[in-house]
Amino acid sequence: MINIPKGTKDVLPSESHIWQYIEDVARVTAEGYGFKEIRTPVFEHTELFSRGVGDTTDVVTKEMYTFLDKGGRSITLRPEGTAGVARAFLENGLQGGVLPFKAYYLCSAYRYERPQAGRLREFHQFGAELYGAEGPEADAEVICLADALLKNLGLKNVKLRINSIGCPVCRAKYYEALKAYFRPHLAEMCEDCNARFEKNPMRIIDCKNEGCKKFTAEAPRTVEYLCDECRAHFGRVQELLKAAGVGFEVDPSIVRGLDYYSRTVFEFTSEAAGAQGTVLGGGRYDGLLSQLGAKPTPAVGFGMGLERIIMVMAAEGAPMPEAFRVDCYLAGMDDASRKTAFLLAEELRRAGVSCETDLMQRSVKAQFKYADKLGARYVAVIGENELKEGAAEVKDMLASRSQRVKFGDLAQYIIGEEKHG
Repeated sequence: MINIPKGTKDVLPSESHIWQYIEDVARVTAEGYGFKEIRTPVFEHTELFSRGVGDTTDVVTKEMYTFLDKGGRSITLRPEGTAGVARAFLENGLQGGVLPFKAYYLCSAYRYERPQAGRLREFHQFGAELYGAEGPEADAEVICLADALLKNLGLKNVKLRINSIGCPVCRAKYYEALKAYFRPHLAEMCEDCNARFEKNPMRIIDCKNEGCKKFTAEAPRTVEYLCDECRAHFGRVQELLKAAGVGFEVDPSIVRGLDYYSRTVFEFTSEAAGAQGTVLGGGRYDGLLSQLGAKPTPAVGFGMGLERIIMVMAAEGAPMPEAFRVDCYLAGMDDASRKTAFLLAEELRRAGVSCETDLMQRSVKAQFKYADKLGARYVAVIGENELKEGAAEVKDMLASRSQRVKFGDLAQYIIGEEKHG
């Protein structure tokens, strides 16, 4: 037997309704804020991610699934959703369209890393992207969208943590302060931190190595080095969130793991999300499009892992939808009645009634057991007498009553009964 690759997971019919529910809530919430769906390819040219995500990040240096296609081109399975949306925005000339551009996506993504709770090598994301608005109102709106989404999913124990990592101007001074602080400790820090020291010292703060945390805990904080413009921007974001009733705390340790972030960064965290704790994260990335060769365009957005959000919802006991059940099961007692049941099932489906009938030559008793497993509220029994009368004996399994219903009235009867309880 061929087994599933490590770090991947089948979503079985018994659980797919939970995924569909989360996707539906995400779509409705995003569209309420004026965002529309965008779909991009599952693979892109590798250069998109090395330039967009950052060639110093763990994603690019260690985790990407990259290969040469038959034309000798370097291709990468997308490790996240933002870079592909940025490429689509540019390639399709949307910079010259109506701004702000608002889009959301639901996609699979791929990273070669150690599988852990809520994170696999193939994982799924919901994300929202807003391009063209540089003011703090855009940051606040995207955060409000994220907050509304988590609340609409029934989560109550998540916390919003925000920070500002400044712009390239003030970040240069911050980098110098970080280097001065970390330089005496490099010999005691991990290999990754040493590699990041010259190229992107801010990413040292995000190190998960326990031996490094004792140094990162006392490192200089970004908010201490913000220029006047970045400080005013961050203050306005906080003001708007407070006015909107969105609770948060300022956490100077948040820097996010990808190079394209600037100014506002944020995370929604939960103790139910495992060691890393993040269920949704994002921020502003005004330099991303210029890194891809386009004119500078302000942008802000977030991503949310579906596997992790399902884990957190289960841990919190958030409301989950019931599994899909058919409205009606048609039970045939012999060959003739099975044929009639088969044809009636088609009529009911065309009328909008979900139903099943016997495909396994089961006995009537076994068919009732099967109908119960399906969760069918109605079981329409058809035998010799029912064929003569042109009517089925319809049993309401919830109300424990039965009624004779003409074949031609079955759909109307079931739809009417469902509407009235």
